[in-house]
Amino acid sequence: MQKRLFVLLLISIAFIRADAQAPTGKPVIIEIVAKSSAFKFSAFADMKGYGIENIQQWNNRVIVYASTAYPQQLKDRIIKEYPADQVILFENPFYNFNRKYCSDKTVAKQWDNIILSANLVKDPKLQQEYLNCHATQFQKWPEVSQGFCNANFQQLLVFKTGRQLMLVISIPKGESLDKLNPLTSKNNPRVDDWNNMMKKYQEGIEGTKKGEVWVFFKEVDNKKFIE
Repeated sequence: MQKRLFVLLLISIAFIRADAQAPTGKPVIIEIVAKSSAFKFSAFADMKGYGIENIQQWNNRVIVYASTAYPQQLKDRIIKEYPADQVILFENPFYNFNRKYCSDKTVAKQWDNIILSANLVKDPKLQQEYLNCHATQFQKWPEVSQGFCNANFQQLLVFKTGRQLMLVISIPKGESLDKLNPLTSKNNPRVDDWNNMMKKYQEGIEGTKKGEVWVFFKEVDNKKFIE
């Protein structure tokens, strides 16, 4: 009996250690720039276990937003499924707003993720200025994060790979960004000052119209095609 209890104890300890060492997921975006005119989404149905939250599309670009401990594996899997297309990984966001910066730290149980993309301008000096501004924003421009709090943004992440930026705005599920976004600058002119300052650092990605900068990706059904 004692031997059996000892074995069970060892098994329990093994499970505890396994749970403690299990890697936690982190937010990543993988972008597929489709070269084909008939891009099929069916391959994503088999990509279970990677914490995929959203599959969205803008023009010939498809993004997979996931919370995963295995971003490179997910990228490799996508490359295997879409060998003719360009696949870009965005990880380790350089900017991360969340509710810990708010006086009301309540977090919504479910979120909608709004994802946008733009490019930084080609000037390396301006690119670095942009990163520096975001690195010190919470200290030097606290009104910006306060605006996000006022708008009930749950999280705001900015990723960068090369010159391309990915912005993820998470809001309570069922809410509207058109309704919430004006609250960021209501009685808060410093938010407008910040947004105006950022304009010199940003430009549209390939495929945007003249003067168009940030583009919105839209949720797609996995049975649709890019045509």
